[in-house]
Order: sequence, then C-alpha cells, then structure tokens
Amino acid sequence: MKKIEAIIKPFKLDEVKEALHEVGLSGITVIEAKGFGRQKGHTELYRGAEYVVDFLPKVKIEIILEDKLVERAVEAIQQAARTGRIGDGKIFISNIEEAIRIRTGETGEEAI
Repeated sequence: MKKIEAIIKPFKLDEVKEALHEVGLSGITVIEAKGFGRQKGHTELYRGAEYVVDFLPKVKIEIILEDKLVERAVEAIQQAARTGRIGDGKIFISNIEEAIRIRTGETGEEAI
C-alpha cells in the first residue's frame, strides 16, 4: 500500500477529485493548508498599507491506495492540478505498512 500526499491550489480541488474518481478512487482526505515554496508569497495592499502574504492558501490531499493504482492516481493528479504556473504544488509518495478499519477490524488492502 502507498500513501499519496498532494499539495495543490485550492481552486483545483474539484478537478482533482473528479480525476481521482475516474481512476477508481472513492476515498480521499482533504486538509486546508498554508505554505510557500519557490512562490515566496506576494505583496498586497490593504487600506493603503502594503504588506507581504508569506503563506499562500493550499489544499493537501491524502490518499491511501493499492500499489497497482499509484501510477494512474499520480498521473490524474498531475493532469488535473497543473496550471503551468509557479505554485502548482507537489506530490509525495510513501509506503504504508498497515491499515486497520476501526469498525470491522479489517486489515491491509481490505481496510482501504
């Protein structure tokens, strides 16, 4: 099993969700986040005063899935989240040793 963590622009969430649904994934976790990378924030004007917004709004998606679906899921996220501009986000993939469904006690891939 693998865990995919994707950090994307908030307005791309619905497109990414639909793309993952088409791949066959039905369960995702979405977390509102703030951060910056090469984008380094931006300057805004508020009531005549200029200030720097360091942390930009982002959405973090977490998915636990079978190994055989990882490549298709990553491709779906990339295509749906890409705008071609700086700040499109990142995808991280890590191994999951075990999963347990609390309600039934199922383990492994059956739990996801």
